[in-house]
This record gives sequence, structure tokens and C-alpha cells, in this order.
Amino acid sequence: MVARAVLPRPGLWWAAAGALRRLARRGWWHRPPFVPLPGERYWRFRLVTAYGGEGEAEALTSSDVVTYLRWCQRSRPRRG
Repeated sequence: MVARAVLPRPGLWWAAAGALRRLARRGWWHRPPFVPLPGERYWRFRLVTAYGGEGEAEALTSSDVVTYLRWCQRSRPRRG
């Protein structure tokens, strides 16, 4: 779902790569599923802060992903 939201938007590719790098749990390459995913506790925290409740939201929408990545782009310090 995330790839489906990002692939047609090349302007968000760098933001997505940076977000993936920042959100991935440390040492993800040492533990199955060997994918750079956020840790369970951190993911639950992000869901609670985004949606409220107990962090039970099952899935993000494509719109949520795009909105987050655009926010990452805007909040990133500019060089030069």
C-alpha cells in the first residue's frame, strides 16, 4: 500500500527513503522479517498520536502516507 502511494509520485521518493531510514528499527537486517519496518512499540505510539484511542488503527490510507511524506519534505531543513 505504501509503495502504491509513493511510486506514482517521484517527487516523494527521497522523502520516502528518508522516512524509511528514520522509522526502521535498529538492526532490522539481523531479525526476521529482514525488512526495514518500525518496531511494534514505536508503530503503536505513532498510531495513537495520529488517530487516538488505543492505537488499534489497522491500516494507513494512501492519502495518510502522501500527507505524511509531504509534511516531511516541508519540515526538512533546506541546504544552501
